[in-house]
Amino acid sequence: MKNNKLYSLIDKFTEIDLHPNVVDNHTMGSIFEELLRRFSEMSNETSGEHYTPRDVVNLLVGLVFTGDEENLKGEGIIRSIFDPCCGTGGMLTIGKEWVSEHISEDVMFQLYGQELNPFTFSICKSDFLITGEDPERIQLGSSLSEDRFEDRKFDYMITNPPFGVSWKSEKAFIHEEEKNPMGRFSAGTPRTSDGSLLFLQHMMSKMKNEGSRIGVVFNGSPLFTGDAGSGESEIRRWIIENDRLECIVALPDQLFFNTGITTYIWIVTNKKSKEREGKVQLIDATQLYRSMKKSLGSKRKWIDDEQRQLIFDTYTLFKESEISKIYPNAFFGYTKVQIEQPLKENGEVVRNRSGEPKADSSKRDYERVPLSEDIETYYHREVEPHLPDSWIEWEKNKVGYEINFTKYFYKYKPLRPLEDITQDLLQLEQESQDLLNQIVK
Repeated sequence: MKNNKLYSLIDKFTEIDLHPNVVDNHTMGSIFEELLRRFSEMSNETSGEHYTPRDVVNLLVGLVFTGDEENLKGEGIIRSIFDPCCGTGGMLTIGKEWVSEHISEDVMFQLYGQELNPFTFSICKSDFLITGEDPERIQLGSSLSEDRFEDRKFDYMITNPPFGVSWKSEKAFIHEEEKNPMGRFSAGTPRTSDGSLLFLQHMMSKMKNEGSRIGVVFNGSPLFTGDAGSGESEIRRWIIENDRLECIVALPDQLFFNTGITTYIWIVTNKKSKEREGKVQLIDATQLYRSMKKSLGSKRKWIDDEQRQLIFDTYTLFKESEISKIYPNAFFGYTKVQIEQPLKENGEVVRNRSGEPKADSSKRDYERVPLSEDIETYYHREVEPHLPDSWIEWEKNKVGYEINFTKYFYKYKPLRPLEDITQDLLQLEQESQDLLNQIVK
C-alpha cells in the first residue's frame, strides 16, 4: 500500500493480544461498536444513519421470534430473514444466533439484505463470505426504488431504517407506485422529509400468506405525525384496520451512539394469535435501562439481560400492568368532525339560495370523536350546549389514527398539600431573615 500505511496499521494490531481467551465476545462486540461509531462520525453521517447497538438488536430480534417457537422447531426447517436496510448485516447474523441459542439449533436460516451505502454493503458481503453465508443474498441499492427482491416473500423481517431522512430523490418513482392498487405504497405516502413508514410498507408487501413477522425500530414520528386524511394517518389506518399491528415497545432515550431521541420497536404480523386478534399491546420500557459508566457518543444507557427478559415476559404474558396496556384496534382511531357556525351580518344570519345558513369560515372548528363513540351523541353532549347555532359538515368528516404513547402511560402526580407548601415558605422566609441579621451584625 502507498506510503506503507497498511504495514503501520497491521503493526499496531500485533501489539495487542485479541485472542478469544483474552478478549471475550461481549468485549469484542463493544470494541466493534465503538469503531463503527467513530467511523460514522468521521464520514459525516447524517442523523438518520446510525449503527444499532447490540442491546437494542437483541431486544428487537427476541421480540420478533418470541411466541413463534413452534414455527422454528423440527428437523429440516428452513426459514428466511430479510433486512431492507441491512448495513453491515449485524441484525441478520444476531437474529440467526438468537434463535440458535434460545429456541433451536436445527433451523437453517437463509439471510437476505439490501443496503444503499456501498461501503457498509461491502463490509456485509465480506462478513457473509467469511462466515459461510451466501453473499449473493446481499444486494446493493435503495429498497424503496430499486427492490432487488421484488418477487420474494420472507418469514421474518427486521430493520432499523434511517430516522427522518428525506426520500425526495425517489419521489417520482414512489408516487407512481402509489397509484397502483397492488403496489407497495397504495395505502399512502408520508411527507418527503421522513420515509420511515415507506420501509414498513415495503416489508409488509413481502409477508407470506401463511404468516410472517416484522420487527422495526422507529423514532416517535410514525406514531402520531399527520392529521386525519394525511399520508401518515392513512398508513396507520391501513395497518391497524387490517389487524397487522401487534405490539409497540417504547425504549429509553440515549440508547444510540449518535442520537439521544426516544425510539420505539414495532412488531407487525399477519398471523396474530387468537388472544391478540383485534388488539394492540403497548409496553412502556422507557425506565428499563442501566446507566453506562462511560458514554459512547450519545449512548449513555443500555438494556441488560434482566431488563430485556422483563420486556419479553411482559410481551408473552399479554396482560395489563404498570408497563403494559392493551387496547382494541378502534381505540386509536377517531373521526375529525368539521363544526360550522352561521355567518352573520348586522345580527342576521346570511343564507344561500336554498335558504340554508352560510358558514362563517373564521369560526370554523374541529372535534376529534373517538371511533367507539357515536358522532351525533358526542356533538349534542360536547358541542351543541356551547354553540347552539352550530352544525356538523358531514361531508368533511375524516377518519384518522394516531398512537399517543405519553398520554396512555401518563401518571398523575398529586399536588403537595397547601399546608406543606406554606410551611416551606415560612421556613425559607425565616432563613432569609436570619441571613439578613447576620449581614447587618
